[in-house]
Parts: sequence; structure tokens; C-alpha cells
Amino acid sequence: MKQSTERILTTHVGSMPRPQYVVDQLFAQDKGEGYDPSEFDRVMTQAVEEVAQKQVAAGVDIISDGEMSKISYATYIRHRLTGFEIAEVPRATPKDLDDFPAFKKRLAEQGGTPKYHRPVVRGEIKIKDLEPLEKDIANMKTAVAASGAQEGFMNAASPGVIAVFQPNEYYTNDEDYLQALAEVMKVEYEKITEAGLILQVDCPDLAMGRHIRFRDDDTATFKKAAQRQVEALNYALQNVPADRVRMHLCWGNYEGPHTHDVDLDEIIDIVLSAKPQAVQFEGANPRHAHEWQIWAEADIPDDKILVPGVLDTTTNFVEHPDLVAERIERYANIVGKERVLAGTDCGFGTFAGFGAVHPDIAYAKLESLAEGARRASQKLWS
Repeated sequence: MKQSTERILTTHVGSMPRPQYVVDQLFAQDKGEGYDPSEFDRVMTQAVEEVAQKQVAAGVDIISDGEMSKISYATYIRHRLTGFEIAEVPRATPKDLDDFPAFKKRLAEQGGTPKYHRPVVRGEIKIKDLEPLEKDIANMKTAVAASGAQEGFMNAASPGVIAVFQPNEYYTNDEDYLQALAEVMKVEYEKITEAGLILQVDCPDLAMGRHIRFRDDDTATFKKAAQRQVEALNYALQNVPADRVRMHLCWGNYEGPHTHDVDLDEIIDIVLSAKPQAVQFEGANPRHAHEWQIWAEADIPDDKILVPGVLDTTTNFVEHPDLVAERIERYANIVGKERVLAGTDCGFGTFAGFGAVHPDIAYAKLESLAEGARRASQKLWS
């Protein structure tokens, strides 16, 4: 994993706005209607090449494939694994939105509610098809080489995020469900890193899970579950070097009150017990920007790299480069400039067909990220 040895390097969480021609293909695949596999593959190859070029043009050093081929960051797994069926089951909603029902209704009317099929586990989880992963890897490697990016990373769901947000109706308990997921995701993780890409495991279960799946439980119950989820992740990563992995911590990439978010100081020790060398987290939005103080007080292992979000991904404000630089410098003062990468709070396209930030503005924000990193670098390396 590249570190900031001469200047602050820039990256982001993974998903980028998907063009409509990509969204159409993803929903055709998800619904099984009008789906042409060869056309799907052609479209995804083109889309990954385009999104890689756009990231580099905006000044991003460590790029992704934009998650072009995935309808969402976690439910994509149903196309690759057995045991998942489509079912009409109630979705657990964020507790903070229930406190403001009129706002919740408006958010849904504006398209803020996912429209993809929700998988439910009703059979044994095994690997069904590795070809989609292999195609993603091939597209990403080609796009990184063609774009001239410093490095490429690929997102993958953590066992915990799958277990927390995809209902289980097959396994007798959460532990068995997590273990089954760890066994199959282990293969995906190893293939991504063996291909020379950085693996990013997405872990919103460790934060957002508190006010959704565990919304009616006490914090101790949630933390016990989160620790199990980290243990499952560490098991799945046992053959992957820590310095080839980064993890993303998230409280939910939606504009809302977030008044039931678990505080970082409740979970930071659990997060730091995970194997990945780099930790990405929200550091820009109004609910969590102040928690840089928690990182300053934490016992952070010497080998950990921090990737704070210095851009908010739920607002169309373009952060001023000086604000971006200020945020970067704050974390550099905590762990040292070599152990900080500049990132975003979350993705710009959490699920296909929706993004709070307009696509053009998403790239303008990334340009401000790059300029802010340049300004921070001038101060930090002067």
C-alpha cells in the first residue's frame, strides 16, 4: 500500500456516480429482464475505463473502478454466491429517520430509498460464480495501467456488513452465518490482492449497524456483535497481508439527523483490532467532524494508516481547499504525515441510480481534495 512519503496522497471510498447506461444494465441484471451478459460486460469495461480516467484527471492518486458493476456495496454478492433469494421482507430503517417521519417521507420521495432487490439467506452459502470478480479485476488492472494512477483498489463487502443487512433464515445463529460468509469472502479477498490490487473491505456494520440492525438493543449488545464481526473479518483475511488491505467505517451515507449514531469512542478499540493496515472513516460531516479528538487520544498501533474523510459525500457544497488542507494537517499531527491519506466520508454512488451529490460536483469535490492535499503537503514538507 502506497503511503504519503513525499506528499499527501489522495483517494476516496470507492463508489462513483454511475452513468445512466450503466444503471440500466445493473437493474436489468438484478431483475433478470432484458439482460444480455455480453452487452453487460462491454458496458462495464467501458465504464471502468472512463471512471478511472476521470478520477486521475481530478487529481486522485489511488483510484477504484467506481463500483460500476455492482448495484450496491453489499447486495452484489447474491450474483456470486449461493443461498441468497429475493424476498419481500421489511427493511430496518435508521432510527434517526423514524424520529422525523415527515423528513423520512420526503427522503423516500426524492429517491433516497434503495430500489434494488434485497437478498435473504435461505440456503447454504457457497461460491456460485467467480467470473464476475475475475472480470472486475481484469477491468480494473487495465484501467489503472491506462490511466496512469498511482495505485488501484477494489471494494468488497465485509462478512459483517452482509450479515447485518441481509436477513438470515437458514443458519441457526449469527455465528454460523458469519463463519459461512467469512469462508466465501476469504476467496474474493485473496483473489483481489493476489492480482496486485489493494483490497478495501467495507464495514458500515461496525457503526451504522448500531442504529439500524441493533437499534433496539443496548450499546453493550451491539459492541459484542461488532467484535464478532471483526473476528470474522480477521479470519477471512488470514492469508492477506495487512498492508494490502484498507477498511471503511461508516455511519450511513445519507443526509439526515444522525442523532442515534454510535459515538466513535465506543467502537474505536474494536475498529483498531481489525487486521487492515489503513482505516477510512467519516471526518467531514457535521456529526463526526469533531471526533478527530478521539483519534488524537486513541492508542493507535504504529503500523496503522489513517484515511480521514475530508470531503462530505452528502452535500453539494464543494469544500474549500484550505478547509481540506486544515483537516489533513490535523490528522498528520496525530500520526505523522507519512501515515495519512486524504479521503472522502463515503462513496458518491452508494447504490445504482442514486447519489446525493451531482456527478459533475462529485468530480469538482475531488479536484478540491487534490488541491487541498497539495496545500497541506506544502506546509507539512516545508
